[in-house]
Amino acid sequence: MRPEPSKCNEQEWIKEEMDGCQFRDERLAQRARRLVGQIASMVGASIPAACQDWANTKAAYRFFSSESVSEHEILAGHFEATKSRMAAVDGRVLVLHDTSVFTYQRDDDSDLGEINHFRSKRKDGIKEVAARGLLMHSSLVITPEGLPLGLAAIKFWTRREFKGCDALKKKINPTRVSIEEKESYRWLENIRAATALAVEPEHCVHIGDRESDIYELFWTAAELETHFLVRTCVDRLAGKKGKTIAAEMKQSSLQGLHRIAFQSSKGQQCEAVLEIRFIKIEVHPPVGKQSKYSSLTLTAIHATERGNPKGRERIQWKLLTNLNIGSLEEAVEKLDWYAQRWKIETFHKILKSGCRAEDSKLRTYERLTNFISLCCIVSWRVFWMTMLKRVAGDMPPSMTLTDTEIELLDKLSKRSAAELPANKTLSEYLLILAGLGGYLARANDPPPGNLVIWRGLRRLTDIQLGYALGRESCG
Repeated sequence: MRPEPSKCNEQEWIKEEMDGCQFRDERLAQRARRLVGQIASMVGASIPAACQDWANTKAAYRFFSSESVSEHEILAGHFEATKSRMAAVDGRVLVLHDTSVFTYQRDDDSDLGEINHFRSKRKDGIKEVAARGLLMHSSLVITPEGLPLGLAAIKFWTRREFKGCDALKKKINPTRVSIEEKESYRWLENIRAATALAVEPEHCVHIGDRESDIYELFWTAAELETHFLVRTCVDRLAGKKGKTIAAEMKQSSLQGLHRIAFQSSKGQQCEAVLEIRFIKIEVHPPVGKQSKYSSLTLTAIHATERGNPKGRERIQWKLLTNLNIGSLEEAVEKLDWYAQRWKIETFHKILKSGCRAEDSKLRTYERLTNFISLCCIVSWRVFWMTMLKRVAGDMPPSMTLTDTEIELLDKLSKRSAAELPANKTLSEYLLILAGLGGYLARANDPPPGNLVIWRGLRRLTDIQLGYALGRESCG
């Protein structure tokens, strides 16, 4: 039987992430900390496999179904830890926002709402079947260099009655519906929650994809005295009466060129030359909301690839921000910041593929949201350790690894003591950890990714167990 993680090593990181939680009962707080350790030691395993015995499994199920437990209680400590890490950053922090859908195969009597429809081939013909699940809107704080500092806000909800956007447009103009009645209101809620964690709101830059192109979001950022950088999907009214942002941008001059290197969706290394244009412009609210909101002075940035590339889509980014941009270098910096938005997609991938949150057999909405909330903490740590290797690899290993883990990784290293540098860094130990997960560390290999890190963590946990049992048996 696997012992509790606290008996294998000092889980200091769990203490840091969970100490700020305020459960009604201290026993719930202890169970939450224990579950985080169990999930982290068996990333991707089922609840029974992580708990290892019926007593702990039953206690976990009671925790997930308790009326005194919700995502707010579970994540409160992590949010406080994120706040501390944000305060330690000198300068800007980027807050990445995105929505992810969790799909489950459940009966029609489940309290999970319908999130989509798909066609299923059955003996009596093809039928349209409803996919059930829940949605999560998350806000991940990172440094401009890409180091994830933690989550700043999480919102869960279900669609009790599925209604597509096209169906809604047939009945009413969506721009005339109050933002509080739409799912997109979660963007505003998370921006407020994330900004509240910042000591200086003006140091936050909230970044979102086309779904965040919401005028109420721009207005909320102005009220909170914080900043945003979003990719637009609406050609908004701007400038002189009757004109739009696109019309104004056509009349703007080319400010410069910027060459980028990237990997295509097929894994090919590509290069592109972008034409950069940006203008400061007065942006007007939608016609149906002009009585409630006034115009805002924003900056539009358009980056368009020169030529027509073969085998892939042409790069074309249209961004809108309330940040001041006075030079080509500043505009390129904002493009680099927006490119970091993909990191929240990576976080969701760890949550689903690493922690396998969609494979859970929990039946109800409340149990699933509580389980996913715990997985969010574990997923952040896996992502954080992966990015530490790339961003802050020269740190001492004790910043993230325990003495026992460092000792074991020293023994597991394929290099002799003479080959290792005198001042060992975190980067050296993360390479050994990734090697446990299958990373080969060949000359042309990219830095280790999240997959090998979480595999390495699982294997290291098993090695620690054997090490602890060996020490006990040897006296």
